[in-house]
Amino acid sequence: MPGFELFGPEERKEVNDVLETGIYMRYGFDGPRKGIWKSKELEAALCERLGVKYAQLTSSGTSALSTALAILGVGAGDEVIMPTFTFVASFEAVLSVGAIPVLVDVDSTLTLDPAAVRQAITPRTKCIMPVHMCGAMADLDPLLAICKEHDIVLLEDACQSTGAQYKGRHLGTIGQAGTLSFDFVKTVTCAEGGAVLTNSEELYIRADGYTDHGHDHKGVDRGADLHPFIGYNYRISELHAAVGLAQIRKLDKFLAIQKKNHQQLKAILSTIPEITFRQIPDPSGDSCTFLSWFLPTEALTRGLVAELKEQGILAGNFYWFDNNWHYYRKWTHLHQAASLNRLPEAQQIALKKLSPDAFPVSDRIMSRCISTAISLAWTEEQTKDKGEKIAAAVKKVLSREKATV
Repeated sequence: MPGFELFGPEERKEVNDVLETGIYMRYGFDGPRKGIWKSKELEAALCERLGVKYAQLTSSGTSALSTALAILGVGAGDEVIMPTFTFVASFEAVLSVGAIPVLVDVDSTLTLDPAAVRQAITPRTKCIMPVHMCGAMADLDPLLAICKEHDIVLLEDACQSTGAQYKGRHLGTIGQAGTLSFDFVKTVTCAEGGAVLTNSEELYIRADGYTDHGHDHKGVDRGADLHPFIGYNYRISELHAAVGLAQIRKLDKFLAIQKKNHQQLKAILSTIPEITFRQIPDPSGDSCTFLSWFLPTEALTRGLVAELKEQGILAGNFYWFDNNWHYYRKWTHLHQAASLNRLPEAQQIALKKLSPDAFPVSDRIMSRCISTAISLAWTEEQTKDKGEKIAAAVKKVLSREKATV
């Protein structure tokens, strides 16, 4: 992670195919494109590689989430349960369809706590949206059971976990719909792009039209298409799809490298008794884009962050608790409902009930967590060096803490 670390002639070849035709739009211009349909090829490759019936490419992971919510019938006033730890795109997509994001605690999986989800359900709950953060999975079995019990849809935000699996099935293919992101820092990148995954033909037909202004794509040309419902311009370009097509063919290579480097780094940090690791519901399915680990207290963790910064080795080690983009505590714009366009009253009321200290359970977990990004470019020696430097910094902080007791 990320896939751009291994860009090569494969990506160049696919992009050049498109450049030579001069047709960069994914629809129409059948003659001049000379049979080059990179978006269609990538969708087919995704279906084959991930074991899902349908894939609809989009312009981003965010637009994929908005599309997925729309095709699932989530709209004005509906509540969508989502975790306190995610990327801002998750709640942005919920707001974009007029729905209300309902934040709930995470547990040691760093994803939705099923018990907290159950407590958050109301008559207005329409969707549960687990976010498979940092390359690994939510505990899906209990979430699926809750959805079945309450007749609620499950939408998987798998934008950070392309290639990860849960009990033999790829993340994003288990709920009624799922989404992937192919932005520049994802395992598989298109530079910008996303996808909606589903095994439902009806949902796929909706996604196909919704992402292209409502076109039904049944006419002899675009001008002859009908518009059975309102849609938006969430299309991917052929240039972006071309990059992704080369990248998806490398996914097995990416995963193998990540797992090797992840295993080596974890072995080094495991020698320190005070370090514990993220709970992974299905360890064999972890895509290993990050190694997430915990120290015993927030004070120790903050001390380590300061030490890593002092030594110049903080880069690639993420302390999400203070992160502006991935943890609810710093989402001031969400707490204040700070929107350029006027939000529906129901959204405004719900958002203004949020506060930076509303989830002490999540805080106790995230304040002790560091996630180390696993590079595809590391050699064995580089991985060893990185692990030993982090371990030495941890030992220094622990020793300093013991000396003050």
